[in-house]
Amino acid sequence: MSRFDCRPRRACDRSCGAGMKPHIVVINDLAEPMGGASKLAVESALAFARRGHAVTFIAGGSDSDLLGAAGIEVVSLQQKRLVAAGFSSSVLRGLYNRAARDMLAAWIAQNDHEGMVYHLHGWAQILSPSIFVPLRKVADRLVLSAHDFFVTCPNGAMFDFRQQQRCELQPLGTRCLMRDCDRRNRLQKGWRVARHSVLARTRPMFDRFPPVLLIHEGMRRYLAMGGIEDADMAVLPNPVSPYCSERVEAEKNSSALFVGRIEPTKGIAQAAEACRQAGVRLIAVGTGSLLAELAESYPEHDWVGWKPPSEIGHYASRARVQLMPSIAIEPFGLTAVEALWSGLPVLCSENALLLDEIETAGAGRGIDPTDIDEFARILSIWAQKDALVRGMSINAFEGTRGIAMTADAWIDRLIESYQALLEGGKRRLVALYDEPARDCRGKQGSQTSPARLHDARRTAREVRNATC
Repeated sequence: MSRFDCRPRRACDRSCGAGMKPHIVVINDLAEPMGGASKLAVESALAFARRGHAVTFIAGGSDSDLLGAAGIEVVSLQQKRLVAAGFSSSVLRGLYNRAARDMLAAWIAQNDHEGMVYHLHGWAQILSPSIFVPLRKVADRLVLSAHDFFVTCPNGAMFDFRQQQRCELQPLGTRCLMRDCDRRNRLQKGWRVARHSVLARTRPMFDRFPPVLLIHEGMRRYLAMGGIEDADMAVLPNPVSPYCSERVEAEKNSSALFVGRIEPTKGIAQAAEACRQAGVRLIAVGTGSLLAELAESYPEHDWVGWKPPSEIGHYASRARVQLMPSIAIEPFGLTAVEALWSGLPVLCSENALLLDEIETAGAGRGIDPTDIDEFARILSIWAQKDALVRGMSINAFEGTRGIAMTADAWIDRLIESYQALLEGGKRRLVALYDEPARDCRGKQGSQTSPARLHDARRTAREVRNATC
């Protein structure tokens, strides 16, 4: 669709009363499932369409054949991500993308009605803070998803990449402005601060800040440091589909599995070196800027490149453990839960917000991914202790279902959220999340059996004792 063609493609009901299906407008930088946020945005749009909702997907990047084939209206800006656009064109556009603002403003002016709900996922790669200007007109029907910390933090991570530690500073406070924390350089930090200053100036445009959906409870205090009020936040865990429907007999395997972007912040270089020192073969599924370099430096490992989700189970079935050695804070860790639900123990960064749940379940443990010697030592121990790995595998497969939601339960909750927003505003939406939590099957959360809890605690103690 032409970037300036904002005419509606289908007739829409002009209201959404009780029993009516809301028209859902999904907004994201990309219309292709590249990365966690984009994957969830695209998958949600497809699911909404399958359930009979009118769906519009507004993107900064290119069109999507996948969405178009599902009958979803796609409005796209046809621009590249900032990292691919070149320095000169991205500096100003990243601060305030006038084309994105005008595109969204025109579409809203020509198509908006009271039965529409707007869900914003990602904006930092193309769309920029400028899109919050037209969104103020529909603020009472807008939902934000916080897949990361960009809504408050200039570098998007609440992490000091220079000091390799979590950041506890107030975003855009004096100490934040003075801190050289960016993963690239101080100049980049200055640019990010400028962009967030633009973002901060859009907040007064909203009489009421839109509700923000967090993917983990641990994000709440970091976003609160940036000025998001507790009453504006609710927790909606990510949807998960396991690699394998049956438990992987991890204790019979010998390889370590990594699934994700082959980028510095994901800790893949540290994982490759730790596996080398431990004598463990690494299977790395994914692509990124470090792929060619690491494949040349560590030829003993399997660098299989990007694979569709349907094929990852093939590699998971050969793995003994899944690695998630992220250097920065990992707000959720989708691949970790996909592994857990497949029966793979997880060795994950101590910066993962899911770490407490994983260790409490006796399904893995945390590490400092920059301590290569300790990383390798734990891998070596796990390589030798079949009974320990079997216990973690069973706990992962049977005892971690409450960490996330199935795709259907996730879509159910999103649709309930949109309906609550239309019928009773933000207060009704947030109250929805105060109801008893639903587990991954979409039913009321069930209690863990005493026997399962006992086994999890015993394995957790064994994991700690074996690796002390």
